[in-house]
Amino acid sequence: MRVTVWGLFMATMVMVGSAVAAERHMMQPLVPADKLAEARALKGPLPDSPEIVAKGKVIYEGKGACFNCHGTDGSGNGPAAAQLNPSPRNLRHHGFWRHRTEGEIFWVIKHGSPGTAMAGFGPVLSDEEIWSVIRYARTFAGGHGQRGMGHRKGMGSMMGQEGKMGGTDHRGRRGEIEESE
Repeated sequence: MRVTVWGLFMATMVMVGSAVAAERHMMQPLVPADKLAEARALKGPLPDSPEIVAKGKVIYEGKGACFNCHGTDGSGNGPAAAQLNPSPRNLRHHGFWRHRTEGEIFWVIKHGSPGTAMAGFGPVLSDEEIWSVIRYARTFAGGHGQRGMGHRKGMGSMMGQEGKMGGTDHRGRRGEIEESE
């Protein structure tokens, strides 16, 4: 009996460990390393105007169907989110915006994110539509984390070996690393 209970415990731990391992750190880059410089060099051509934000909202909730995974409020809790591993990114988290350039986000929307359910929308959305969605999605952060958006080079030296986060480990909602302002 003891061997059976130990075996069951180990099998359970392996399954739980596999599920946790599939979740990527919230601050981990979404763009493959060999495309990161190219993505970071991209700059949004659209102004941050109410008209562009409104257009982005229509695409987010309609043609782009972004809400299905990221939710109507961007928190990563859309109708399809529960079946996805890793979970969709929480677009409300200030760290998401603070440590990525707009070019990185554009690249992921256009080409997808390897190892996730995030498919590339390049065949569905024009570049202008993607930039509009980015302008709208930024509103989810409520002004937090805007410093990094397009002004820094993404995670830069904060990233440790193998693209893993270095430094402190402050857990927030759903186990995501929080960054203090």
